[in-house]
Amino acid sequence: MIVHTGETALFYEKSGTGPPMILLHGNGEDHHIFDELSAKLESDFTVYAVDSRNHGQSEKTDDYSYDTMAEDIYRFIEVLNLGRVALVGFSDGAIISLILAMNHGETVSRMALLGVNLKPEDFTEESYWFVKNAYEETKDPLFKLMLEEPHIELDAVKGVGVPVLVIAAENDIYKPETFTDLVSALPDATLKIMDGHGHDSYIVGQDLLYPDLIDFFM
Repeated sequence: MIVHTGETALFYEKSGTGPPMILLHGNGEDHHIFDELSAKLESDFTVYAVDSRNHGQSEKTDDYSYDTMAEDIYRFIEVLNLGRVALVGFSDGAIISLILAMNHGETVSRMALLGVNLKPEDFTEESYWFVKNAYEETKDPLFKLMLEEPHIELDAVKGVGVPVLVIAAENDIYKPETFTDLVSALPDATLKIMDGHGHDSYIVGQDLLYPDLIDFFM
């Protein structure tokens, strides 16, 4: 299905019954990374798996910005009259979720941030050079986005007034202190480390998080 937000057109799949939950994928992906997880979550939630702008079947634009993508989701919630939603965001989707909660906290009930970063400097050195080299080779604006954004200060997240579950991989592409510092700064947050996993290995095509998400959101 397509929602016209006034600024762009977002593709999404809707499934299940219950309170609204929005799933937001990472950079260069689409909503299908959550297919296995959605199949479990739809027993308890009305799941909206969204393609961010410039991804999947959503509209392609010249605007590559996390702030813009967060506003897209705010308008998505408003257009569909969803009220307060549960958010599950992975990587770029987690950045979008955090910015949405910072700017429009009234639309969020709880959120799970999977593999989130606050600044490009949060990359491990190896991961930063991988992204930089990929951009130099491809000139893909999605790689450029990760090199230039986001710019979220820890002081800015102290106003997030909803419970947050932060999940990180043991072998993530971001420095470990990225996650511990964020959890310390948020008013109501807990941290779970996925032992033995990399940045996306516990998410893409997996339902491993289902028990943790049900415990947190229900």
